Amino acid sequence: MLKSPICIGDQNACYMLAGMRFGGFAGSDLAGLIVAVSFAAGLNVYATIATLGLLARAGLLDLPSGLHLLTSWWVIAASAVLFAIEFFADKIPAFDLFWNALHTFVRIPVAALIAYGATSHLSPEKQLLATLAGGAIALAAHGGKTAARVAVTPSPEPLSNFALSAGEDTLAVFLTWLASQHPIAAAGIVTGFLVVIIFAVRWIVRTIDRAFKPSSS
Repeated sequence: MLKSPICIGDQNACYMLAGMRFGGFAGSDLAGLIVAVSFAAGLNVYATIATLGLLARAGLLDLPSGLHLLTSWWVIAASAVLFAIEFFADKIPAFDLFWNALHTFVRIPVAALIAYGATSHLSPEKQLLATLAGGAIALAAHGGKTAARVAVTPSPEPLSNFALSAGEDTLAVFLTWLASQHPIAAAGIVTGFLVVIIFAVRWIVRTIDRAFKPSSS
């Protein structure tokens, strides 16, 4: 059981998350877990759900009552099957863009629901905050994943597309596992990825803006 750090209070969203409890996790450990799992879900929601369920089944993660459904073998099996389908579908050039666009309506809502279920014992205001945070982090991960695919898909060789997709799958599983053992470290890694995504998006927007800006004669 991880030790629970002192809660500073409701000064902002981070401190508010730090006061929550996630099964055997508390304080900043809880915040780190939610951040990492939400990001992982934005990359591959099926791998994330299956990993959470298996970790709980193995006794490595104490899920709250709001997420006990994830420990069902039916949920784990369904997630594993969908993960297997996504494993191949997400590695087909061009089709992966359609697949990722479709999963905008899956990854983000499910990440928000995981955060919602993890904080079902809290006040409605704090639960709403956690839900929005989970969805926003998943949106950033999903957006970064989609942007990377748009950049790689035009490549004539399929190896780069396959390698990128495999890396995303591995990262989703790794982050979920790491969050169950070292949530602060997992959140630190996610923070680094979020910074990279923010700068990448700004660079893409500026590049597009320059491309469409009429040149002065």
